Amino acid sequence: MSEEPPGLKLSPKVLLIDPVRMLPSLLVPLAGVLFVGGFSARSFGWAAVGVVGAVVFAVVRWATFSYCVAYDRLEIRRSLVSRSVRTIPLERIRGVDISTPPMHRLLGLAVLKIDTGASGGGEQEGELDGVTVQEAERLKGVLLRRARAARAEAAEGAPDAPPTAPPAPPEERVIVKVPRAWLLYGPLSGSYLLTPFALAGGAIGLAFQWGDDLGFRDLAWDAGQWLWQHPLLIVGAILLLVLAMPFVAAVMYAVFNWDFTLKEREGYLVAERGLITRRSVSLEARRVRGYEIVDAIAERKAGIVRMWAIVTGLGDSETRGQLLPDVPRPVALDVAAQAVGAFTAPLRPHPPVARERRLFRAIAPWVAVAVVAAVLAFVTSMGLWWTVVVVALVLAGLGVPLGNDRYRSLGHGYDGALLSVRSGSLRRAQAVFERRAVVGWRLRQTWFQRRAGVLTLIAGVGAGKGGYEAVDVSPEQAVGLPAEVTPEWMAPFLRTSG
Repeated sequence: MSEEPPGLKLSPKVLLIDPVRMLPSLLVPLAGVLFVGGFSARSFGWAAVGVVGAVVFAVVRWATFSYCVAYDRLEIRRSLVSRSVRTIPLERIRGVDISTPPMHRLLGLAVLKIDTGASGGGEQEGELDGVTVQEAERLKGVLLRRARAARAEAAEGAPDAPPTAPPAPPEERVIVKVPRAWLLYGPLSGSYLLTPFALAGGAIGLAFQWGDDLGFRDLAWDAGQWLWQHPLLIVGAILLLVLAMPFVAAVMYAVFNWDFTLKEREGYLVAERGLITRRSVSLEARRVRGYEIVDAIAERKAGIVRMWAIVTGLGDSETRGQLLPDVPRPVALDVAAQAVGAFTAPLRPHPPVARERRLFRAIAPWVAVAVVAAVLAFVTSMGLWWTVVVVALVLAGLGVPLGNDRYRSLGHGYDGALLSVRSGSLRRAQAVFERRAVVGWRLRQTWFQRRAGVLTLIAGVGAGKGGYEAVDVSPEQAVGLPAEVTPEWMAPFLRTSG
């Protein structure tokens, strides 16, 4: 028995969006038709045929698409060329995301994506692009509620039967709402700092690509040659882009993380964010196995961190797993304690040889560059090489605090319930995950590590990235930590070695 009428369709308003979305792919062919036809009546006629064809295709695709929610499954049906039915068992649904791109928001529509964790990547298994916002919210509640009920019935061996009582209204608790003033922390992460250069590079690439198709490639090439002959203009443009970096980064960060809110609703952690495109991501709380706290050097100095959830069966964890954007560290630790638990043990330091390895890797390459540049300066008598020597020696000097910071960032610990590993400097990441999430251990040792007498211990975790590394630990630590965390696994090996 199905509670939903079969063959539900997307909103017809989506037909106003599909032709617009097709315009980028149609623009170059249509422009080519007009240019080849000399902008004659016939060429405009063929261009109109192409536009009408795109509209007809959108209408046919909308008319042949339907979805249906039965008690134990979601069916998505397509019959454009051949009939296909995609069935998603509700017990496999791990999350339902809702996003509202700009055109969808204007029309009161949304995009609903269903994640089952089956792909393990960035693609969701099901997508309904063009339902009303009210329908998306209703479907989200229905799918998540029934998915939880289906898993409970599967675990208890209960027969499939539709519920007799109407579902209770969802209970919701706001865990944290990021103040807008904290959006100013965004540029500290460095994630959006190169946006001006990316936009400029993309514009140049489009100019040359479309210039070749639309007939003004020579004009773009001549403009590039003229700029190359005026280097001061290029330097000025680069300086403007550099000055724009923090401002553009702040704007882009605010656009993506506007009104970031983390809620708890019916056994799910729900993260909502976005200004132009509003997105809502649901993570099943019982599948959260830990969290990962990340900070860059500037964030670290300001006491700011970002946080991701470590979740089993989560596709696209880098995007969907984000629990918090840049927030003060105490706020992140409080949220982590509510979601998983507080990690109480201190991190154990790694052996001193790990410091030597980091100092060597931070200093030696620049010293080698300085030596080679000095030799070339003596051989060629060119003053430019002495500039390279000075720059390389300065960078080698900066490698000393960088190497020390990388060593101080190393650490691992276990408090009896949670395990933690940390590493990195320019991007320091500390993963904290439950003991029950560990599914295995792996040791890795490069030739250089073998010479130094250290190893990399990898805790295999059935969630998140699949494994988290304790880098450059001593042999005693490589054996001691697994024996402490999973003594029942290590006991046979320790008895054998003894």
